[in-house]
Amino acid sequence: MRALAASLPTGLIEGFRAGREIALPTDGRATRVYAVGMGGSGIAADLARGVVDAESSASLVVVRSPDLPRSVDAKARVVLVSYSGNTWETLKAYDQAGRAGAGRTVISSGGLLAERAAEDDVPVLPVPPGMPPRSAVGHLLGGILGLLDPLFPESNDARIARIADRTRARIGSYSRSRGPAALLAQSIGDRIPFVYAESAFLALARRWKTQIEENAKRLAVFDEVPELFHNALVGWDATGSRDAARAAVLLLEWSGESPATRKSLRYLERLLSERSVRSERVILDSDDRLEALIGGIALGDHVSLFLADRRHVDPYPVEAITRLKAAVGMPGTKSR
Repeated sequence: MRALAASLPTGLIEGFRAGREIALPTDGRATRVYAVGMGGSGIAADLARGVVDAESSASLVVVRSPDLPRSVDAKARVVLVSYSGNTWETLKAYDQAGRAGAGRTVISSGGLLAERAAEDDVPVLPVPPGMPPRSAVGHLLGGILGLLDPLFPESNDARIARIADRTRARIGSYSRSRGPAALLAQSIGDRIPFVYAESAFLALARRWKTQIEENAKRLAVFDEVPELFHNALVGWDATGSRDAARAAVLLLEWSGESPATRKSLRYLERLLSERSVRSERVILDSDDRLEALIGGIALGDHVSLFLADRRHVDPYPVEAITRLKAAVGMPGTKSR
């Protein structure tokens, strides 16, 4: 799993270039794009959305359901992401998109989805097989960004290459036993992590949460700034010593945050300290939104692996998901 985590930059470049080869056509107008995916496949679309919505002419809607919104019609474009190609929710959405007459593109390593796409002459962006879907995030995220590259003011090709190089250097630090990822895992200890980020990086907070759950086999929570200041803040204010000892709050912070957001985060930090709740600031160290995102993925993945070390668990298998698929008869019982 550490080797797969270290392959993130390479996957990003390869996925982007493969996506760019079959990029969605554009006439210069705003474009509605729906990305469908579940679990480790779906998170790639969530991660891409923060960059796509902020920087391109496209509006990216992430669908984590077998049922597409009624707004999907012949003018819409639907990207169906299933690493295994056997995710039943994505297969059903594929059929719905076809009946709606929407333009379809598939991202997959094979399976039924790739087979149906070949039969229907639907473009397929292939990704390498044989890894846990969550470890293919570089290929999947890069692929989505490549598909949508023409909708950005200028190509992200050189930007992706630069970010990949810088991320490799960061991963060298994150993998060390006394590096920032290991120290953050040590600070979290056996506490339940609450991962907080502003709206543009909410998917990154979700990625941290799901990686901790799948790799370290323990529960985690994520939430959105500033929304949490209208609800979760009340819960923290009422937190007693017993609950405080069970929690660790991770604040994912980026230089592009508004002054109001930073001021609110400092208020939350003081409140947590007064309630004896462990909190850590995690600085996403780049002015480039995409670079901050990729670096945050790399850091979070390594934090989850060091947390797995603490519990002496194997991060690779996700047997609970396999048992669920076997029990309810879903296609694709080995991966999603």
